[in-house]
Amino acid sequence: MKLSFHGAARTVTGSKHLITLDNGTKILLDCGLFQGMGQKTAELNESFGFDPASIQFLLLSHAHIDHSGLIPKLVREGFKGKIICTRATCELTEILLYDSAEIQLYETSRQNKSRGSDLLEPIAPLYTPEDVKASMLLFETIEYDRALRITPDVEIIYSNAGHLVGSASIVLTITENERPVTLAYSGDVGRYRSTLLQPPAAFSQADYIILESTYGNSMHEFGINTIDPLLKCIRETCIEGKGKLIIPAFSVGRTQEVLYALNQLELEKRLPPLPYFVDSPLSKKATEVIKHHMENFNERLQNVLATDDDPFHFEGLKYVETIEDSRKLEAFTEPCVIISASGTADAGRVRHHIYNAISGAENTILFVGYCQDQSLGGQLLSGKKMVHLFDEDCAVEARISSLATMSAHGDRDDLLKFLSCQEASEVKNVFLVHGEHQTQEAFAARLSLKEFSTVTIPSMHEEFELGVRALETTENFTQKVA
Repeated sequence: MKLSFHGAARTVTGSKHLITLDNGTKILLDCGLFQGMGQKTAELNESFGFDPASIQFLLLSHAHIDHSGLIPKLVREGFKGKIICTRATCELTEILLYDSAEIQLYETSRQNKSRGSDLLEPIAPLYTPEDVKASMLLFETIEYDRALRITPDVEIIYSNAGHLVGSASIVLTITENERPVTLAYSGDVGRYRSTLLQPPAAFSQADYIILESTYGNSMHEFGINTIDPLLKCIRETCIEGKGKLIIPAFSVGRTQEVLYALNQLELEKRLPPLPYFVDSPLSKKATEVIKHHMENFNERLQNVLATDDDPFHFEGLKYVETIEDSRKLEAFTEPCVIISASGTADAGRVRHHIYNAISGAENTILFVGYCQDQSLGGQLLSGKKMVHLFDEDCAVEARISSLATMSAHGDRDDLLKFLSCQEASEVKNVFLVHGEHQTQEAFAARLSLKEFSTVTIPSMHEEFELGVRALETTENFTQKVA
């Protein structure tokens, strides 16, 4: 059996991990879009590093675009197998992929106008809505904690990862030469003290583990709630400064957490009387889907639902759907809060709002999640005083802030707790993915102290034969304990 890594290898986006069995069966874990990688992004999304037509199964951990966003391209290039995920993931993925296809059509059209004037050949989108439609026909759903045998030699179990409604960790039991091998894939691991969701579930003992490591070398602030820092930012920006508060937030997951925090402020009669705009048709659709899967919510939110039947709605909230209304909102001059995608500010309507707000010292751009260093969000958070936006160099006069307490990814201790159900001495190798390389190196050392004998940080397109200890090379970091 071989395992190769074609995304989220020493970076946090583009998750794609390929299992190749001795009998030729190929199983792909996630098929994510690379995002926020600067000029390398388009090149990385262009080639998979494997033949899509050779894959029999795609096991999807959750709906976020960095895990699902290249599925239509996979299908377009020949994949005809089964795509397996939870029902909530299926529903969220459908709306996300259609939105992604529309964004790509818009962006390529915009770029082709410029390329045409420079006498350059036009470029094509990665996929179209028709490709999304063909992809959705291949989806099959699975319930948490119920074993499913997908071939005579492969059994899978999905368990709640606590990261997003419908998100899952996946355990595969693969039998080759009459010997079973258990491989666990974490997907994205949620927080054990999530505002909205149930904590990650335990999973069965594994021989090999593929583990995300986004916050493997850092801790989220403990004992600081979300709503008080958010309220402080609203008051300072909109009430005292008479400015706009722009919140880049991914439409699925993070937007709902922001809305829930604002709803809590209203229930406590502390929400400032302002216009609150969600400028994203996708966010409205996603919120409706998420409300249909309340079984994923934690006990605290279940108690809230006993007295508030819609924890994502409050006085002053308005959804902006049409492009025309979004353009009107750009020209809105009154103090207000605007929540818009994407969370890294690398695409979508939020870029227009940032463009219009970035030169005003009275405005604040508040990030509520992880941003890749090269993304617009990463650049702003790093303190850059000049950024490139819509073919212009823009001076950064607005205040740039972040609210790390809203992260949906578990921190270092959450990841260690996630692994606490494992007998470390029985795990042959932990492969760290979905993290920056320096973070992964520090986390690998931490795992070694926890008696995991081998921890490996794969590089892009690197392949391993499971059962054979990985060799140390300049291209591969392997932490071993003697």
